[in-house]
Amino acid sequence: MEISWNKIIGHSAQKEQLRTMLQEGRLPHALLFSGPDGIGKKMLGRLLAAAILCGSQDAPCGHCESCQAMRLDSHPDYYEVLPESRGKSTKIIRIEQIREMQTIASRYPILSSGRVVLIDEADHMNEAAANSLLKTLEEPEGQVTFILITSARSSLLDTIISRCMPVAFGMLPRPEMKAALMERQVPADDAAELAALADGSLGRAITLYDNGGLTLRNDALVFLEQLKGMTMEDVWAQARTKGDMDREKLMEWFLYLNMLLRDMLVLYEDGASPLLYHQDCRQRLAELLPGYPESQIFAMLSLVRETQRRLQANVNLRLQMEGFFIRIMDCRKA
Repeated sequence: MEISWNKIIGHSAQKEQLRTMLQEGRLPHALLFSGPDGIGKKMLGRLLAAAILCGSQDAPCGHCESCQAMRLDSHPDYYEVLPESRGKSTKIIRIEQIREMQTIASRYPILSSGRVVLIDEADHMNEAAANSLLKTLEEPEGQVTFILITSARSSLLDTIISRCMPVAFGMLPRPEMKAALMERQVPADDAAELAALADGSLGRAITLYDNGGLTLRNDALVFLEQLKGMTMEDVWAQARTKGDMDREKLMEWFLYLNMLLRDMLVLYEDGASPLLYHQDCRQRLAELLPGYPESQIFAMLSLVRETQRRLQANVNLRLQMEGFFIRIMDCRKA
């Protein structure tokens, strides 16, 4: 990892707040970073951890033994807790992981004056893990700082939220995203399109590019174009194909379907609107409008969002897809 505040894109107010509190010795023992996925919360959390463990006046210095250990992901006083999946189940943080963390966090620090624990996707804790963490936040042992990261703040226990200092993050501006993508050797035209499509999430833009560009988005658009003429045989084929997809890619496909339907509603209001996610698909989306009444789009959008919520749980993908495609066909007939 890069050990420099300047390497974090955007979030200048949050960076300044954290640096000031650290320099003045006012940093609390527990912080909660909340905001959309893919905007750099975890990266900033790791950088703050490096600064805490460095201990110099202008931390992190980037040169000391502590900073070098953080750069190499080998710092003995830094510990991360991440959601884990077993088999095809959804990723969760289990109580065994929290107990292991508690044991390590209670030990005397080796390289620095304290320890730092970062819990990524803290909203994925099951009930037992959350309750166990709460006890630690209430009565921490030793000199330890907790940094919780979440994109779903409301899913956390109110008691956990109340024991952490909140730091809220927003979406990244498109110009900064485009520049960051171009630094990663993404062509300028692609970078501009990805920045618009990712809706302020650099992580999402990078994932989209790494996954083969706009393939999933284009597949979702073709689905909308072909939906009117689909038969029940097509429904079962679509359910089979989508049900066999990797869960993360399937959720990404539904994200694009959601955005395409939203763009169609925007075009209903203003055919020249600059607010489209998919600027390059304006003409194809406009051509779909005569066959999609607004009421139908709203019904489909509601169904897509409900399915997105279901996919976050440990559900049978094939059954969910069969139900989705049958219901979306019903929406078209309404």
